Amino acid sequence: MSPEPARVLEIIRFGDDYELDCAAYKLRRAGRLLKLERIPMEVLLVLVEQPGQLVTREQIAERIWGKGVFLDTDNSINGAIRKVRQILKDDPEQPRFIQTITGKGYRFIAPVLPAQVTAAQSLAAQPAPPVLEAKTTASRHWQAAAVGVLLVAGIGAYSLWVRSSKKPVEPPGRVMLAVLPFENLTGDPAQEYFSDGLTEEMITELGRINPARLGVIGRTSVMLYKHNPKSLDQVGRDLGVRYVIEGSVRRDANRVRIAAQLIQTRDQTHIWAREYDRDPQDLLSFQSEIAREIADEIQLTLGNTSTIHSVHASRSSGGTTSYEAHDFYLRGRYFWNKRTPADLQRAAEYFRQAVVKDPNYAQAYAGLADTYGLMSTWTFVSQHEFMPKARAAALRALELDDALAEGHSSLALIAENYDYDWETAEKEFRRALQLNPDYATAHQWYAELLSWQGRFDEAIAESERARQLDPLSPIIATDHAAILYFSRRYDDAIAQSRTALEMDPKSGRAQGIIGYSLVQKGKFQEALTEMDQPDNPLWNWAWKAYIYGRWHRATQAGDALARFEQVASRERSDLTFARLMAYVGTDNEQAITVLQKAYSDHSNTLTAIKVDPNYDPLRNDPRFQELIRRLGLPQ
Repeated sequence: MSPEPARVLEIIRFGDDYELDCAAYKLRRAGRLLKLERIPMEVLLVLVEQPGQLVTREQIAERIWGKGVFLDTDNSINGAIRKVRQILKDDPEQPRFIQTITGKGYRFIAPVLPAQVTAAQSLAAQPAPPVLEAKTTASRHWQAAAVGVLLVAGIGAYSLWVRSSKKPVEPPGRVMLAVLPFENLTGDPAQEYFSDGLTEEMITELGRINPARLGVIGRTSVMLYKHNPKSLDQVGRDLGVRYVIEGSVRRDANRVRIAAQLIQTRDQTHIWAREYDRDPQDLLSFQSEIAREIADEIQLTLGNTSTIHSVHASRSSGGTTSYEAHDFYLRGRYFWNKRTPADLQRAAEYFRQAVVKDPNYAQAYAGLADTYGLMSTWTFVSQHEFMPKARAAALRALELDDALAEGHSSLALIAENYDYDWETAEKEFRRALQLNPDYATAHQWYAELLSWQGRFDEAIAESERARQLDPLSPIIATDHAAILYFSRRYDDAIAQSRTALEMDPKSGRAQGIIGYSLVQKGKFQEALTEMDQPDNPLWNWAWKAYIYGRWHRATQAGDALARFEQVASRERSDLTFARLMAYVGTDNEQAITVLQKAYSDHSNTLTAIKVDPNYDPLRNDPRFQELIRRLGLPQ
């Protein structure tokens, strides 16, 4: 008769009142549950299953992360041992539970007592028959050793089963994480800026940890889930992330309470959770504290962030100690992200208030530079009105903190869009990305710069990087379509533009790229249908004049141009680009005149002139070629 299969050990007791429940993966003391994260729990199981024996660091690494995994596990094991000692209140100098064997590993030195044992162990533990009483002392020692072997084998088998069933197989390489929008629990919609700002700053804090091993999805993509929540496994698929952070915030005049949890998307395993209840004045410091704890937990889970402390040590010092200044900064970023002319005005005002409260607040100056830079584009005003202000703010930000990636990126934007200084722009973009490799906007803007010089392979690589970091951003998706259009990959540009329109159905730029691509393919009637915008007569007539001009239908082009001029005469904003679209192919002399004036005005409409197929009807004109030379673009 075959022996009955052994029932493995489920609960282990050690010390005076500790109980390790292997089945539930829980540690208790005197019946009270103790919180211990997964990797420290795994380390404790490895040690407890071999009581009194040396367990090397290599054995621990192999049991937890597997064989042949080339990760820096030293910091992970150190951190896990530290957390186990903290929970057990064990002194490393005078240990009761875990003894360090210098240069070797660790030994669990407390007695281990099973609360439930295997059937084989139960039989072995029964009183021996009288005849066995005559056995020698050596025989009894052998019997005890056999029981010990069974005990250890039972613990080891069960522990290994627990780990194999609970621990995900972690592929090597960069880990991607998303910070979902923190929920505003105040009940006051006016506090949305605070919860959104906390989300954005948590993205920034985590992005600084170890960019080579931990990637963090950009703000635009995660904010789409604020009013359109999805299951975490769907979020994981949408964004290509392994982990998400969910959180909530409640604030009143005296306290800020933040809850955060780290969750694995594949199976919704909760890896880490904390609540923080602090004075509002402490907000600036404990945002970094939360980010560090999350990073430490990911380190313990994956064993892959060995440079975390050195990276933190070299982080930007562009922040503030003023709670009021920081609050104004959060409000500024909230409205800056809305991107409308009115919201940009409000953002600028909040950033100005932030630097009044703290004249040394570098991040607020960078925010002001970003705002003035966008106001030159989004409000269609003269570049001379806002670009000098943007430059002054960016230079002040970098004077205060040269390690501020946002300041370098803002300066690059000014150099390319206002100065036509491509060398400086590239240098500043590269510096920004060196400081913050996960800065999606810098990758996006740098990709544009490369495309305008005709360096399309490099541009597409940078644009793909931006898309990976912010995959649901309609702006980044549209810019990617523009690069494809500039590189004359018209079918790809159309497909990418339709993807961008799914993200933002109101994107006139994405719709325009489709229309321009259809024109280049000779599908003029389709282009007319695609670009028809009766609710926007200015652009509607500009596009019609452009399409009919390229179609060589002079009468319709002239009629559309006349209607465009009627509408344009009532506009007070800068119509440089609209005029170019109306004139190119219809009245090339006027188009050249507009381009020359745009150069005198430092207009950013000239940045793509070398590669934009829209200007093909002008390329053989010597005045056009001279303009490209004066812009410093490669011939």
